[in-house]
Amino acid sequence: MKKTIKKAILILLATLMLFSCNGKKEDIVPAEIGDENTPGWTLNADKPITLRWYINFSWYARQWGDSVVSKYITDQTGVDVEFIVPAGNEGEKLNSMIAGDTLPDLITIGWYEGQVNEMISEGLVLPLDVLAEEYDPYFFKVASPQKLNWYRQADGHVYGYPNSSYTPEDYEKYKGQIVSNETFLVRKDIYEAIGSPDMSTPEGFLDAVRKAKKLYPEVNGQPLIPIGFQEFTASGNASLEKYLLHFLAIDPMKTGVYEDSRLGVNDEEYITWLKVFRQAHEEGLITMDVFTDKRSQIEEKAAQGRYFCMFYQNWDMQAPQMALYEKDPDMVYIAVEGPKNSNGDDHTLASSGVAGWTITLISKNCKDPARAIQFLTYLISEEGQMATNFGVEGVTYEYDENGVPHLTEEVAEIDRTDKNRQEMEYGVQYTYWMLMDSAWQEQFEKNYAPALAQPQLWTRDYVKSFAEYDNIELETGSDLAYNFSDIQREWGRILPTLILADTEEDFDRIWQDYQEYKVEHNYQGIQDYQTERVLKNKEILEIE
Repeated sequence: MKKTIKKAILILLATLMLFSCNGKKEDIVPAEIGDENTPGWTLNADKPITLRWYINFSWYARQWGDSVVSKYITDQTGVDVEFIVPAGNEGEKLNSMIAGDTLPDLITIGWYEGQVNEMISEGLVLPLDVLAEEYDPYFFKVASPQKLNWYRQADGHVYGYPNSSYTPEDYEKYKGQIVSNETFLVRKDIYEAIGSPDMSTPEGFLDAVRKAKKLYPEVNGQPLIPIGFQEFTASGNASLEKYLLHFLAIDPMKTGVYEDSRLGVNDEEYITWLKVFRQAHEEGLITMDVFTDKRSQIEEKAAQGRYFCMFYQNWDMQAPQMALYEKDPDMVYIAVEGPKNSNGDDHTLASSGVAGWTITLISKNCKDPARAIQFLTYLISEEGQMATNFGVEGVTYEYDENGVPHLTEEVAEIDRTDKNRQEMEYGVQYTYWMLMDSAWQEQFEKNYAPALAQPQLWTRDYVKSFAEYDNIELETGSDLAYNFSDIQREWGRILPTLILADTEEDFDRIWQDYQEYKVEHNYQGIQDYQTERVLKNKEILEIE
């Protein structure tokens, strides 16, 4: 009975939405409805409609209608798109539309933004599952059940569909093809000059760094920086949190309760390696720059080749790597095995989770919900992914003798040398990334530039799904959320002091004081809450 009422309301709403948000009547031709084997978009390509699509990222600068891909998609579906992008602060623009009830037809926003729950709870967006049942049953044939389950709300409905999402199923299906952004990098020429040593043990690590500094005290007249990390912030350092823990293959639920890497994990393997870095600083192998440099300074020094080794996100090393490669291909940074636990277990590196990056929703103000859900179905389907990634056969891509699609030489060259021109003229390679399926793309071999390939490909053997650890944040404004913030700020304060400690005894004292601070600020309550969320996530994802 409830379902029937909901459908009736939705049909009435769709009828009312034949009037635009501005109250002006639109000449909308009723959409034909397909079935579970016939996608609705194939039946309505001859019925032109323009959907207004809000993208909650001020940096997005692409238009629809000029590129080869956008023209092709409009020809296939009958849907033209008018992008709306905030000129300044994203939050202010979106909040004003929410307050004024002027949300356009489609909305793409980071899944982590607070406005997502606000739009859902206030009834400003329509349930995709109900729209699909009514107007496009084919949606359920191309949508991932795990993604739908992940985003299913307490009322049983799904309001948004993610991009760049990897389900546990994807990790199995594309095993050995998914890459991670987490790397331990060494400068190739220096590493080889000291004999390409094993740096996975505390002794081997320190010995290698000592040799590097001795052999290369300077780089182009500037002091070598033996060890580098990401930027230290008021809340910690990702290199010394999740990156190090993943290299040490420490399970976040090792003790049966969730240990959040952002608050420092009380694990002997982890403590051992923090002490290695303390020892390195004592020996002058970690410089003070490491604690003060911002990201731009880190990447500038990386481009100069001044680091011997560093824990860093390899994809953000693109510009430094290209600069080094142009000077000398042997100066680039390569990924090697980094710190391991005392058992020598393989690293367990993270890639994207099931939550993905953004979600796309359909507004209750949508002028034609039927065409909107059919358009969304097209974009997440095989046809839509081929179009947004490769473009148009014979124009932007072709198949090789093995039946594998690849960009034409001309388009591939423009993509390498003038990305801006490629996106405006052709629109391939997920120029329109709003519903890109990054996992689907893993079936195709990627053509990395020579300077960038090795760190990417190296990670493939170590990638593991951490999907169950997404979406376990404390409720905003809750006592536990305030406790978490307090502990995280304290962790951000004491992490550098641990590495700067004069002696191991000083380290132990600081560490113990911090553990007591955590207890005093209800760390147990935080653990209980996050553990419960992890277990719920496992249930949703149907994993043990």
